Amino acid sequence: MPESTKSVLKQFYNCKILRHSSILPEDLWVRDGVIIDPEKIFYDERRQPTIRVDCNGAVISPGFIDVQINGGFGIDFSYNTTNVEAGINKVAKKLLMYGVTSFCPTLVTSPKETYHAIIPKIKKRNGGKHGATVLGIHVEGPFISPSKKGAHPEQCIKTFTEGFKTLKEVYGSLDNICYVTLAPEIDNAMEVIKDLRKNDVKVSVGHSVANLFQGEEAVKNGATFITHLFNAMLPFHHRDPGLVGLLASDQLPSRKVIYYGIIADGIHTHPAALRIAHRTHPKGLVLVTDAISAFGLHDGVHQLGQLAIEVRNNQAYIAGTDTLCGSIADMAECVRFFKKATNCSTVEALEAATLHPAEALEIETKKGVLNFGAEADFVMLDENLTVLSTWIAGDCVYELNVSHQNCCKS
Repeated sequence: MPESTKSVLKQFYNCKILRHSSILPEDLWVRDGVIIDPEKIFYDERRQPTIRVDCNGAVISPGFIDVQINGGFGIDFSYNTTNVEAGINKVAKKLLMYGVTSFCPTLVTSPKETYHAIIPKIKKRNGGKHGATVLGIHVEGPFISPSKKGAHPEQCIKTFTEGFKTLKEVYGSLDNICYVTLAPEIDNAMEVIKDLRKNDVKVSVGHSVANLFQGEEAVKNGATFITHLFNAMLPFHHRDPGLVGLLASDQLPSRKVIYYGIIADGIHTHPAALRIAHRTHPKGLVLVTDAISAFGLHDGVHQLGQLAIEVRNNQAYIAGTDTLCGSIADMAECVRFFKKATNCSTVEALEAATLHPAEALEIETKKGVLNFGAEADFVMLDENLTVLSTWIAGDCVYELNVSHQNCCKS
């Protein structure tokens, strides 16, 4: 075959790779957007790389995956009903600078009409220079507990009056949904969980006053995730630890891992709580940003929908008050804070934003890893875990504007 017609073969060298829970000095080889085994190149094809990329000693990690993000850069996925696609495009593009290569746009509790207008327009799609991959929608509500509603509008909260039929009527369609957060103590919730799993939709428990037994029943019926652990649920109690107790339950199906999102922004979850969660159940820990529309905006007052939000000192407040109104942390920041707060290894911190969310979504053969055959979505990091460049399908889609950093150039 003439060289001009062969697929482009890329070799990333002078780097350290996160693979199989170790960071080792090793080259990364990519062809047709997929990570390949170099032995086949050396011994079978006897080819030289088409492009060689000097990584300047960077750590190469799988791209970050955010399974709960409500918006950013002035866009709120739940309220942007007229320009849905444009809003998704804007956020997806800007997430690349934070090392996020895949995400689940999240909708909070909303009226039925809002779901019907938005859900059909947020379609799953592959990432690229246009932005991060859209893995599917995370619908957080409206089937939640009014007493643990958080910032969700109480007038829009629903119950499963007719079970799964009610859910389908409220959402309109399940086609683009990958996660539903619900409170398992609501009447008919167990049957709904079973029906969601039959429709290939994953279930997370949260915004709930459920006790441990109800949480265990939800897991036995198909729930696999806990939404932002410690937030919007009953606090841990020694007689009934509530949903938090799922991390140490001995009543779950054999070998079933319960995953849980946690916001490691230094605000929503105390460092001691991060340490407790990590030491209790490290394999299930998934970092999420739960970022709101003020994420990515500069300091000052911003009119976002009907709410004026003031950003100051990397925190978001209801304008004119000291009332926090949501997270504005980016995923790379959460990785760094989590590592510092728990004193965990770099591998553990990175896997909480890569491997674990991929496992929770059951896509770990293709994303969240740098194994042979996986998609070549990755991020280059310096020793401080600062994002230097972001790559999707082996192509550079973002590069930090630093004079000495030019990995995107071959």
